[in-house]
Amino acid sequence: MGCMGANCAPKIASAMKTSRFSLAVLSVLLLCQCELPQFPYPLFSSRTEMVRRPLVVMPPLASQSSMYVWHGGGTPGPLNVNIDLSDQKAYLFKNGQNVGWTYVATGRSGFATPTGTFRIMEKIVDKRSNRYGMVFDRHGNVVNSNATAGVSRVPAGGRFVGAQMPYWMRITGYGVGLHAGPIPNPGSPASHGCIRLPRHMAETIYEHAPVGARVTIMH
Repeated sequence: MGCMGANCAPKIASAMKTSRFSLAVLSVLLLCQCELPQFPYPLFSSRTEMVRRPLVVMPPLASQSSMYVWHGGGTPGPLNVNIDLSDQKAYLFKNGQNVGWTYVATGRSGFATPTGTFRIMEKIVDKRSNRYGMVFDRHGNVVNSNATAGVSRVPAGGRFVGAQMPYWMRITGYGVGLHAGPIPNPGSPASHGCIRLPRHMAETIYEHAPVGARVTIMH
């Protein structure tokens, strides 16, 4: 039988408390068995994200760097040379087409290389400087490796020997030209005013640039 009147109130209240307790227990159990929803970009997270560092590509070692590029052997026409003092490089052209480049070493401080447009006036395969070179004593020992003819002292029995300038290509009447020579620090001047070239490129330019070929030197 159902209850009626005031006698039912305590029973109803007790049933409601039992129901609320059961619902609470059930909710806890369900919550423990479930995972939080997954979001593409969590709003809250204690996890540290890994950031990839960019790949650093190291340049080649200085000893491996290219000193010149030449691809003009099959291109017809005389060779013209443009020398840029600012980057110590010569750019090579045939019929207006770039056929290579090379590092050079031009005049260091106090020995400036002239600028302007010149023509190759003279070519000598095996030449020595008549101004700069070395002084030897009478026994053949070097006593001055950076001598100037007529200025540096030569000991009794000794002699002055001009520096080698293979594949000489004169461009001025006062002793400036292109030739093979050391380039100790590519990109930096090093000579007494001439334009030094790597030996292979000096030989190549000598072969392809006739007397009268244009040489332009600019800052």
